[in-house]
Amino acid sequence: MKLHLNKPGIRALGVAESFRQGQRASVLAGVVMRSDFVIDGAALGRTKVGGDDATRSIVALFRGLHRNDVNVILVSGAILSLYNIVDVDALSARTGVPAICLTYKETAGIESSIRRHFPEGADEKLEAYRRLGVRARVKLKTGSVVFVRTAGLGGEAKGVLDAFTLQGSVPEPVRVAKLLARAAMAAAPGSMTRQ
Repeated sequence: MKLHLNKPGIRALGVAESFRQGQRASVLAGVVMRSDFVIDGAALGRTKVGGDDATRSIVALFRGLHRNDVNVILVSGAILSLYNIVDVDALSARTGVPAICLTYKETAGIESSIRRHFPEGADEKLEAYRRLGVRARVKLKTGSVVFVRTAGLGGEAKGVLDAFTLQGSVPEPVRVAKLLARAAMAAAPGSMTRQ
């Protein structure tokens, strides 16, 4: 799909999550933002901590917005909620929209952690993790480096990320989605601390 990155109306759905240790579900937040940084929509959802529903949950979040003008989906991470793995190819195929899963640190991989956390059923998680493939290193116009897995885009990932990143390494739709997810988590019943 060819994205016209010079148009101010290009829209990204930024997706991020928030959860606390010991919880069974995490809050998933989505923010639709235009490339001129106008917020144009928001939605909340859930995904299971340690589960296998991350891709389905993001697709449901996208469909719940009832938007046909989202040009790209930006997901903070390819592995959410303690090893709930996003299938970036399936995400793009099921939504009909290009997708980018981005991370911010170079790592050696998480196979040993998956085996430790899932003594039974590790094979299925490991297979899903391996299907993610290798991450591509992208240097943004800000000078920061991110690591991406993409689907439905050619070499346009850098252009998309540069269009939506004002500073540092986190694109604005993802940054705002993270803020929304944290706020929703804090406001959820049982999350409040006594004063």
